[in-house]
Amino acid sequence: MMIEIQEPELEALILERMQRYAFPRVEDALLQALKSSPLPSGLATAASNGSPAPTGADLVAAMQNSPYKEITLEPIRYRLPVRDVAF
Repeated sequence: MMIEIQEPELEALILERMQRYAFPRVEDALLQALKSSPLPSGLATAASNGSPAPTGADLVAAMQNSPYKEITLEPIRYRLPVRDVAF
């Protein structure tokens, strides 16, 4: 596989990091960048084994199947203090 860098600034940054021995090879810089960047939402996985990440529907199903149904998770609602402001 051949990867072509279109941005001169990116090439300069990679070469600078390689000269400072942050990355011995270009592949190491790419690997570090890919590992540290988040996946797009449709591609997220829960574990490295490829299983899909839990969704909101999974959370709702787990809460509905809970043996502790008497516990409520509703937040306490109260009015925040407001000061009168004159413009």
